[in-house]
Amino acid sequence: MSQEKKNERAAAPELSWSEQQEIRIDHLRQLEAQGLNPYGSRFVRTMSAAQVKERYQYLEPDQEAPEEISLAGRITAWRGHGKASFLDLSDLSDRLQLYFKYDVLGEEAYKRLALADLGDMITVKGNVFRTKRGEISLRVHEWQIAAKSLNPPPEKWHGLSDVELRYRQRYADLIANREVREVFIKRSHIVSAIRRYLDNLGFLEVETPMLSTLAGGAAARPFITHHNALNATMYLRIATELHLKRCIVGGLEKVYEIGRILRNEGIDTRHNPEFTTLEVYEAWSDYQGMMALAEGIIDTCCREVLGTHQVTFMGRELDLRPPFPRRTMDSMLQEYAHISLAELRQPGRAQEKALQLGINLGNKEHTLAHLIDKIFEATCEEHLIQPTFVIDYPIELSPLAKRKASDPTLTDRFELFVCGSELANAFSEL
Repeated sequence: MSQEKKNERAAAPELSWSEQQEIRIDHLRQLEAQGLNPYGSRFVRTMSAAQVKERYQYLEPDQEAPEEISLAGRITAWRGHGKASFLDLSDLSDRLQLYFKYDVLGEEAYKRLALADLGDMITVKGNVFRTKRGEISLRVHEWQIAAKSLNPPPEKWHGLSDVELRYRQRYADLIANREVREVFIKRSHIVSAIRRYLDNLGFLEVETPMLSTLAGGAAARPFITHHNALNATMYLRIATELHLKRCIVGGLEKVYEIGRILRNEGIDTRHNPEFTTLEVYEAWSDYQGMMALAEGIIDTCCREVLGTHQVTFMGRELDLRPPFPRRTMDSMLQEYAHISLAELRQPGRAQEKALQLGINLGNKEHTLAHLIDKIFEATCEEHLIQPTFVIDYPIELSPLAKRKASDPTLTDRFELFVCGSELANAFSEL
């Protein structure tokens, strides 16, 4: 291994990004000069890193398995010791230690290690063994660079911490933070579990238009575009609701869509202009049926994906095992805002209460619905940590919901809250 290479690995944090990239470009050129393709072709892996660790648990220290296997992944750590080097290879499943030895690889293949860098994708073949310290490792007999990395990896694998960079460069976040990869994988499994659950209940998954001549189904500012062939102004959908309801009208009694929604509004920790929703519509049901459905979806995801109903989120321990408590909005307002819905409906009382709570109303006029919503948000939502259905919303907040037969000032509507945030919303349709 060249002295330059040793210095680059040992002191990389002291080198500028451009200096590190220059070294990597030089390594690329040297590989090409040797007639080697630094961006290789198809490679057949026989195992993943996780499978290796699971299959060869039986090995004793210094014991080696007889069969040769092949792996591929990214170099994420490097420890060199003269004519022996230890590299960490990471794939989607796990990390595995690789052992490169001069007298096993031969001079040419071992010297070529000097042209490899952290972040490079490599392929290896060899035999699995357990080190004297007890770590399952691979003794490499053959290796190649499959994809040369010209950019240094983020923060040398110690975890990408810059929040803005993490969200702007999700690929870098995925490389640097294994827990982020696990979230992506779990999300995919959760979506699959939701589909299986709904499909087994007889729901049909449909796809509704992204473009429409009318932005409806929610109160939000749309993205506006122009359809050249029709010479018409079009809107990107802000909800899937209207077209799903048309499916119900057309006789499809149970439908759902997991679809992208676009809203031309602000960005913060709880809002994004592009996001995914699950919308479900069922004929012959009501909001009670939708509560049971919501509980069933969460229960299924916990059992099939997480294997537990006990979840830690934002430092809080949550119990997601249904059934979930039902709380009326009025009872919560009385407990935490010390005011009832009847009092808030008195002329001027809602605005007065909002000002007492320090809610910024600005100079514009506010509807009673908006004021009730803001007061509930300011006083009650922080107490809704464990999954809870808030039910019996006032008609002012639910113009499309069916009135309660027992109290026409309220509606058959619920919102499901977890950790102070709304997770689901449904109501019996008018």
